[in-house]
Amino acid sequence: MATITLKDIRKSYGSHTVLDGLSLTINHGECFTLLGPSGCGKTVLLRLIAGFETPDAGTIAIGDQVVTDSTTGTDLPPNDRGLGVVFQDYAVWPHMTVFDNIAYPLKLAKVPPKELKERVMEAVNQVNLTDLEQRLPSQLSGGQQQRVALARALVARPPLMLLDEPLNNLDANLREEMRFEIKELQKRLDITILYVTHDQEIGLAISDRLAIMDHHGNIRQIGTPQDIFETPADDFIFRFMGVSNFLRVSYKDNLIRVGEQNADIGIPPPSPGEWMLGCRPSEIDLAKEGPGIGGIVKRASFLGATMDYLVEVDGVPLRVIQDTHQAFDGGKLLQENQPCRIAFHAVHWFKPGADSPASNGETTP
Repeated sequence: MATITLKDIRKSYGSHTVLDGLSLTINHGECFTLLGPSGCGKTVLLRLIAGFETPDAGTIAIGDQVVTDSTTGTDLPPNDRGLGVVFQDYAVWPHMTVFDNIAYPLKLAKVPPKELKERVMEAVNQVNLTDLEQRLPSQLSGGQQQRVALARALVARPPLMLLDEPLNNLDANLREEMRFEIKELQKRLDITILYVTHDQEIGLAISDRLAIMDHHGNIRQIGTPQDIFETPADDFIFRFMGVSNFLRVSYKDNLIRVGEQNADIGIPPPSPGEWMLGCRPSEIDLAKEGPGIGGIVKRASFLGATMDYLVEVDGVPLRVIQDTHQAFDGGKLLQENQPCRIAFHAVHWFKPGADSPASNGETTP
């Protein structure tokens, strides 16, 4: 079983503390993503699990085996932890064929030649490199080289795979293709994958669960992709997980006000007081007249399938995405500098200044 258990992990570099008291459990057989901005400590955490670095305090267990314990001095080397690692830069040897690159860990382990060949070819087939095993890396595309790195990690049949931004160097089409292949491999082989990235789209696409980290190395929320996106714990999560709009409102005596105007939003805040209304561009309905809040169209951009508007409400710019067919239907298309009305079909309420781990966010569908 490749359950990963981290307890009270602390790691500093000089006076800079990256992780401070972090605890986390990653279940066997799931694809778990550490998602956060650059420099938040997610790669440091992966390196601690892999054994490339040692925490200043805390314990790490893989399955039933404690691999790191700061109190006893236990610190197993990476090759004794039963895991495979794939990095962003592929790290394939240019002078070796695909077969020899993949076979390298088995040669180090002195696996007999017949078994070595069988296992290498099994890994070749698992990552869809059949008939390419005698090519050099220079004869492969970027996506194929990344598959070589995956196969080399898989050939030792580890129960745990650690993937550190492995798709960053690929173009958009290859990233999309490879993320689905990684997810399919995880399901088919019943292995645990810990995936590290700052790319929200990849995290949402491949994960069973995600942990969102902030710039201070704190885990702000853990949940399924749907939980994270639809019910963010605070406004940091909401901002990080895609394009977001915020509008300050006040709520008193059952009236919602935005600046000097009463706002017919239809979805009141949880309690009276000052609130931040959060919404995605696709959660706003835009019209020439009707209920909602008054605004001015500052930009109208035709993007083919969608219209991308920038609407100013009480001096605050809000991004609005509208289906092109809806925008053109019945002369509803809006022009720059035209007054408009905005309404909401989903609202996320946050307290002003809520960007802290202890903040409370409430979502109203």
